[in-house]
Amino acid sequence: MLRRLLQPFWVLLAIIFLIEAWLWDHLEPIVARIVAAIPLRSLKHWLAARIETLSPALTLVVFVVPVVLLFPLKLLGMWLLMHHQWKLALGTIVFGKMVGVGITAFIFDVTRSKLLQMPWFAWLYDAVLTLRRKAAALVDPIKQRIREIVSDVLGGNTRGWSARLVRQITRFRRSVQAR
Repeated sequence: MLRRLLQPFWVLLAIIFLIEAWLWDHLEPIVARIVAAIPLRSLKHWLAARIETLSPALTLVVFVVPVVLLFPLKLLGMWLLMHHQWKLALGTIVFGKMVGVGITAFIFDVTRSKLLQMPWFAWLYDAVLTLRRKAAALVDPIKQRIREIVSDVLGGNTRGWSARLVRQITRFRRSVQAR
């Protein structure tokens, strides 16, 4: 019973995790291109060389710095929400998220070998990859069902699912009206 009640929570958590993973996968190459376009090649090489000379523990500090630097931007987004500036708040939060994930992905790419030298970090990295695979396995059947529904609708085959959708909407309306 408890497992059935918690299923939507786990699916939602898996979806959020996979969105983060998707952002990571898609923003890292964009940030890499932006960094490659910066004309200060000597600065980039110098930075990579400095990171290479750091110990794994100090490399962890370099990896965490973007999170700390972007924290005020997240606070600004929360402040805007509190003052009912919905669009600006959403824009600020999304901008901060995308920049944070992109920069963190770039820095992680530069620092990965050093960070993985720390046993606890290697264990955590493997655990996150395992969690990502489990989240994908949990969400994949839902994504497949959504693809089938969209394919049916675009193909003109609305029999079957539309009657079920109407019943669910009717049931939802009745439950709302009963309150």
